[in-house]
Amino acid sequence: MSAVIGQRLPKLDAPDKATGRAVYGHDVRLPGMLHGRILYSQHPRARVVGVDASRAAKLAGVKAIVTAADNPATKFGYGKDNTPLKGDLVRSLRDEVAAVAAVDADIAEEALELIHVEYEPLEAVLDAEAALKADAPLVHPERGTNLFTQYDYSHGDPAKTGEAGSQVIVEDDFELPYVAHAAMETSVVVASFDHRGHLTLYSTTQIPFLLQRDLAEALGLDGSDIRIIQTAIGGAFGRGLDIYPFEPIAALLARKSGKPVRVSFSRYEEFLAAPVRQPAKVRIRAGAKRDGTLTFRDVYALLDIGAYVSWGSVTPLVMMETTASLYRVPRVRFRADCVYTNNPITGAVRGYGNPQSTFFVETAMDRLAEALGLDPIEFRVRNANRPNEDTPQGLKITSCGLKECLEAVAARADKGTEGTQGTEGTRDYGSFRQFPQVPLFPKKRGIGFASTLNVGGGARIYRSDGCGATVKVDDFGHVSLITGSTEIGQGSETVLAQIVAEVLGVKIEDVTVLNSDTDVKPWDVGVHASRTTFIAGNAAHLAAMDARRQIFETASELLKAPPEKLVAGDGRIFVRADGNQQSATPRGRFAVSNHHSVDLAKVARARHFREGGKVIIGEGWYDPPTSLVDKETYKGNISATYGFGAQMAEVEVDTETGKVRVLRLVCANDVGRAINPMAVEGQIEGGVQMGLGYALTEELIVKDGRVLNPDFLDYRLFTAADMPEIETIIVETDDPQGPFGAKGVGEMGGTPTAAAIANAIYDAVGVRLTTVPMTPERVLKGLMELKETKEMAA
Repeated sequence: MSAVIGQRLPKLDAPDKATGRAVYGHDVRLPGMLHGRILYSQHPRARVVGVDASRAAKLAGVKAIVTAADNPATKFGYGKDNTPLKGDLVRSLRDEVAAVAAVDADIAEEALELIHVEYEPLEAVLDAEAALKADAPLVHPERGTNLFTQYDYSHGDPAKTGEAGSQVIVEDDFELPYVAHAAMETSVVVASFDHRGHLTLYSTTQIPFLLQRDLAEALGLDGSDIRIIQTAIGGAFGRGLDIYPFEPIAALLARKSGKPVRVSFSRYEEFLAAPVRQPAKVRIRAGAKRDGTLTFRDVYALLDIGAYVSWGSVTPLVMMETTASLYRVPRVRFRADCVYTNNPITGAVRGYGNPQSTFFVETAMDRLAEALGLDPIEFRVRNANRPNEDTPQGLKITSCGLKECLEAVAARADKGTEGTQGTEGTRDYGSFRQFPQVPLFPKKRGIGFASTLNVGGGARIYRSDGCGATVKVDDFGHVSLITGSTEIGQGSETVLAQIVAEVLGVKIEDVTVLNSDTDVKPWDVGVHASRTTFIAGNAAHLAAMDARRQIFETASELLKAPPEKLVAGDGRIFVRADGNQQSATPRGRFAVSNHHSVDLAKVARARHFREGGKVIIGEGWYDPPTSLVDKETYKGNISATYGFGAQMAEVEVDTETGKVRVLRLVCANDVGRAINPMAVEGQIEGGVQMGLGYALTEELIVKDGRVLNPDFLDYRLFTAADMPEIETIIVETDDPQGPFGAKGVGEMGGTPTAAAIANAIYDAVGVRLTTVPMTPERVLKGLMELKETKEMAA
């Protein structure tokens, strides 16, 4: 019998990607296609006096030039403050002033050099605190303020009863940097109009249906006249969650030239013009009782969202969730200001505010545990979220394995790398702290812990958080799943195919997943918020169940048995053996009669080769039972389920150089149920890689509005050679609403990593770092300050 749920199966798209057959956005070539290039501002803030493109227009091979004069009348983007090209005023160095389409890329680049733009430089505002001053230059004068929005959430009374009831209070300031997505594939789009004036866009977007809507608004078209075809995507990590100017620019060039136009970013351009994780300055106060019970948290965050509003302005919702609902905290206040500056535009990056908030919350948790004299694991377990309870913020927690995750990583803490001491097995939580240190040896070792809470069943930030699916069975028993979801490298196609194969009793090789064309696939809100396995999985499950109902309906006629007596497996439909006794096959499958069965393909043919016949097409639509947060209180159940995790980091700190080497990471994650354990491990390990970069090496350095390290030589990613030993522990809690008990895991791998490493550094050398990345220079500075403090105290 077929049983594919829980199996370690390779990704369906792996052969095409490994052999070069996959077609990425940069591979798209259309007949007569032109190459588009964009001219960017030379100033972070300036008045545009004039744009003269006459010399460029005379260059042989140039087919179209667009400027702000070609803009439609409407503005687009999350804040409705952006236009494809900028006219009277440029607000950042990534502002698009003109664009060219030519027969090849070199001619397009040459044409940009021939465009003369006259600027009147203006004073720029390049710091979020300065932007809030009364006399600060206004990024968008028509708004009257640089403050885009404020968040103010509370439950309980942190200031009065919270602090008054605390025996221990800690306070820290954090400074968090710009971070780039650093996807292997740079941004790219190909735009083409047909004879009817209908636009087809070949895109690497994560939100094809929302992009369809946003493009219609940006271009003055009807949404039904726009078709989005998603190519293979070479990394996204949140970059594709909004419309950005290069997409309507490509369309404007295509419309003006009458030819398809491709706009593709260079790596330099990617660092300049693509959205980045917003920097933040954060202050946190937190308290606890002597018995280890949390009493309150109070957080203020100041976020620099850049010159235009994208999803970077919504990350406080996630920061708020971590602050208010990770652990059982009776009193919480969270405030955030999102501020316009003339700096780079900020957007969604994997984790979406959670790596930042987990860093400051879990640092505070470690400080509280130390102040109370409690083991860090014991303290966390004592305050851990529990199954089937609501948080004061309104999150409805169903399955919850936080305690199990913490205990799992704690159990591995004694199993140190070579040179450390420890024992396996049952022990009290405190037995691992701290590693024996050799007094004169400059390299010190330590371990640290951190937990995470993340949405695991979608996140309702739109009116619908749903996804549609269709399952078709052809005459030969082959199954096609047409799903609204998007594959961005996370392996969703494979997981959805496993769900459908399990329901229909076929092999995964017998399932084809179609998901790239808005003219074909049903609606979906997009790929974000660790939602695809849960939401698209439920939709696929519903569609497969509908198809199976039709299969059993016809099979019952052929087998002379009622539908409820039938079971699917091995590409056949069987009648359950008398007595309905369960066999030893996986997940309690029923014993069947091998002599009383029919091939699935025969059922499909029998269903439609008849008078009044029908083809087998199952439909499914799943929109989770969640709600938008209240606009005033920010309370509400945004996700249908929540994922939990914990990490243990073991580090070695060189006290002479400040260099931190992560020796080992143990990652335990509550995933509900692992549809594909190998894919789960891949997601966690990929998240860890990004978390390690955030912790130790990655920082986009911006000065005077300009990115100073726009390449992979100076923007330091963690490579395969840098990766430590990673142990992944899958905790299964069987979520009641998830498909086969599963919930999302895509973002959790990287959210607690920086916090666990920071806590491990403190354990090793006594330096508490509140800025990332934790570079050798910052560690060494902390060591010197610690030495000075000790000398003064002596």
